[in-house]
Amino acid sequence: MVDWITTDGLTDYRRAEAWMEQRVAQIAAGTAAECIWLVEHPALYTAGTSAKAADLTDPDRFPVYPTKRGGQYTYHGPGQRVAYVLLDVGARGRDVRCFVRQLEDWVIATLDQFNLRGVIRDGRVGVWVERPEKPRAPDGAVAEEKIAAIGIRLRKWISFHGISINVEPDLSHFDGIVPCGIREHGVTSLVDLGLPVTMDDLDSALKISFDTVFGAQS
Repeated sequence: MVDWITTDGLTDYRRAEAWMEQRVAQIAAGTAAECIWLVEHPALYTAGTSAKAADLTDPDRFPVYPTKRGGQYTYHGPGQRVAYVLLDVGARGRDVRCFVRQLEDWVIATLDQFNLRGVIRDGRVGVWVERPEKPRAPDGAVAEEKIAAIGIRLRKWISFHGISINVEPDLSHFDGIVPCGIREHGVTSLVDLGLPVTMDDLDSALKISFDTVFGAQS
């Protein structure tokens, strides 16, 4: 069974990390169930294990939190749903690449419920959407913008950290970093794309898609 927990309001980032550390230990010990924790954070930047100093372009704009998840710089803030994924990857096949692909498929299946096609691209972490109404890239490719980020860590084969999906954040807040180290593509959100999606709408879609991708265990 997978516990679903939704925390209203804005959750302090360090408090979230401490809570995840405790829950991971409990899951590994067999004293707590796997968990999906849905939160929003105040405006902040996080630096993953591959973060490059040059990609923090406005270091005084928001608090910056070094973290041990994979990936580079990312932004969290109001209007963005963060889904912390605390699952037993050991019991789910011990295949990290497969697990990350499942996370991507989870996001894509969630977006599909709003008739939005999400895509993944080699060399670019996260989930993207095409923006054919915007100017094409210099090589003629259709413009693409990021709508979801993915970054995880494993301890004793239990995952933590997870995914974030932009519902209606202030997109200008991404200007203080190079999101995930990718300079040539922008960032978007469900509302920016003209979809009147609420956080509750997204949460419902996440739960439905989770069972589709990971199996009906919640």
